[in-house]
Amino acid sequence: MATENRINFWRKNAKVPGSTHVVLSSVQPVYGAQHPPLDPCLRRSYPKDTKLKLNNLKSKKISSFHEFARSTNDAWDIDDDEEDDDFLGGPALCSSLPSGVHSTFTQKQKQDAAGAPQSGMSHTKEEDTEHELVNSKVVKSNSEIHLSTSSVRSTLQKQQSLPIRPIIPLVARISDQNASGAPPMTVREKSRLDKFKQLLASANTDLEELRKHSWSGIPREVRPITWRLLSGYLPANKERRELVLKRKREEYFGFIVQYYHSRTDEHYKDTYRQIHIDIPRTNPLIPLFQQPVVQEVFERILFIWAIRHPASGYVQGINDLVTPFFVVFLSEFVMEDMENFEVAALSLDIQRNIEADSFWCMSKLLDGIQDNYTFAQPGIQNKVKALEELVSRIDEDIHNHFKKYEVEYLQFAFRWMNNLLMRELPLRCTIRLWDTYQAEAEGFSHFHLYVCAAFLIEWRKEILSMVDFQGLLILLQNLPTIHWGNEEVGLLLAEAYRLKYMFADAPSHYKR
Repeated sequence: MATENRINFWRKNAKVPGSTHVVLSSVQPVYGAQHPPLDPCLRRSYPKDTKLKLNNLKSKKISSFHEFARSTNDAWDIDDDEEDDDFLGGPALCSSLPSGVHSTFTQKQKQDAAGAPQSGMSHTKEEDTEHELVNSKVVKSNSEIHLSTSSVRSTLQKQQSLPIRPIIPLVARISDQNASGAPPMTVREKSRLDKFKQLLASANTDLEELRKHSWSGIPREVRPITWRLLSGYLPANKERRELVLKRKREEYFGFIVQYYHSRTDEHYKDTYRQIHIDIPRTNPLIPLFQQPVVQEVFERILFIWAIRHPASGYVQGINDLVTPFFVVFLSEFVMEDMENFEVAALSLDIQRNIEADSFWCMSKLLDGIQDNYTFAQPGIQNKVKALEELVSRIDEDIHNHFKKYEVEYLQFAFRWMNNLLMRELPLRCTIRLWDTYQAEAEGFSHFHLYVCAAFLIEWRKEILSMVDFQGLLILLQNLPTIHWGNEEVGLLLAEAYRLKYMFADAPSHYKR
């Protein structure tokens, strides 16, 4: 019901900046340069009418967003209706491929894109066989098996409709090493790690002191326990932590027993269906997140959260918010090559602990920004409006440039607020960013606004060089952050802090 109300609101509300089509496009899963859609394994020619539209686009200058929206299609939105039919059990629209064909096509595509086979990326028959054996250990109901089969068919259909995209290894690198290639542990960093260990070892951790040290980044070795503490999931008292962990983990799996079977009920099947569709789109270039075991974990986390929060339910974009917690808690057990690590190799107890901790920490995060996902998403609309007012004061040239070419802030900043910049930054940068968000008071709900403003100003030169609507929107939805690391994120946060210091306590300063 919440989903239907939200869709009807966007269709009927004429006061939202831009046209109805604009807003509807904004809430679709749009992928930036770092997170393109799923890799295609087959080429498919576009229909004739699509080619005609592309030709018309070239011959006619785009003067408004309305013309741009009518003249273009997102490659990954083609055949959404077919995908829906498959999920609901409609007839298959493509023939089944023999075993191993998909991996063969994917590998060949990667080799063609890179010019030569990449180390660590090839798949042998033994690996494929081992992968199947691991997956076969997961017991599924008939309905789950049907959903998995339909998902494979619909994924292949969608892949056939996509252009071939090159695979860039840096995209999928989760390591938080600096982009400059600096060694992961310097003398200064070792000193900081020792300070963290000292704070965490005390009988009652000083959370204010922990936040102070965490603002400039948390060492990888202590990040999991620090995130649990800063999110409010664990108490500061060291003696109580094990007891709390045990109780909360048991409570989460109690929710699984109580609620998860209802995913096929009439009342919840639409929610589960949307989650099931969105999970494969989460970090599609990182093999870790394409493992069936990991996707099942995400489905359980998101479904349980959705039915326990009926005011918002599941909204596209929430699926992204699980990934940093999952990666950080997995890092306790994986030292390197996390991108390709087989989670099924871990013991069942460890897998369950990672899942439960990810659920509770994500829930703590969403508790502070839930108005971003309730009906009509008022939190996001207010933040986008605040961003527009802030930018108009700190960089009038950019603001006037957007007005001149009819670019609405909602057309690009909606995603920045909805996904907390996760589609704009590599995952390694998001994890570093969240170190500071968790150290900041109201980091996700308030400080994020200033980070978005600093992020926009970062691209000032590129923005002002674009002299048409289409070029501006393409730039803003595909900002080149692929090579970013800790250094770039640190500079971004420093600028955001400066803006917060200037405007946070005097919001009227950025209102005209």
